[in-house]
Amino acid sequence: MGPVEYLVVTFPGSRFADTIAPVLTEALSAQAVRILGLTFARTAQDGTTELVELRELDPEGLVAFEPPGEGAEHGPDLTKLRALDAVPAGSFAALIVWEDLWSVPLTEAVRTAGGQLVAHERVPVDGEDDVITLLERLAALREQGALTDTEFAAEKTRVLAD
Repeated sequence: MGPVEYLVVTFPGSRFADTIAPVLTEALSAQAVRILGLTFARTAQDGTTELVELRELDPEGLVAFEPPGEGAEHGPDLTKLRALDAVPAGSFAALIVWEDLWSVPLTEAVRTAGGQLVAHERVPVDGEDDVITLLERLAALREQGALTDTEFAAEKTRVLAD
């Protein structure tokens, strides 16, 4: 299995089908990624969030997403993420969880050559993630049950050491 990553994006109205779905479709077609989880939410006029089905945002079925198995974990509950706190009413958000498939053959080749993968990190874009933001994300994942206290402590130590 390749590295697993996730991101949360927000967008106004129904811009998923005409701008975001084609890019996801291209990544899937190129077999660069495998989507493990795809969840959508809408911010209502009163500020609450509600889950939205993929077919509502992608009525033509551009993104052929099939969950990887019954009861599989797809990441935290999108409606409870703090990332949505500032989303304007009427806007949507998407939680995308994916596996980086492109790296699987590379990892296999390294192992065949007698090597081993010793580190993998995503390098943030300049100004993207400061220590406080990373710690807040870790705390949110712990609160949502995605990280145990032990995992949280280990990740917090790693973030502070970097």
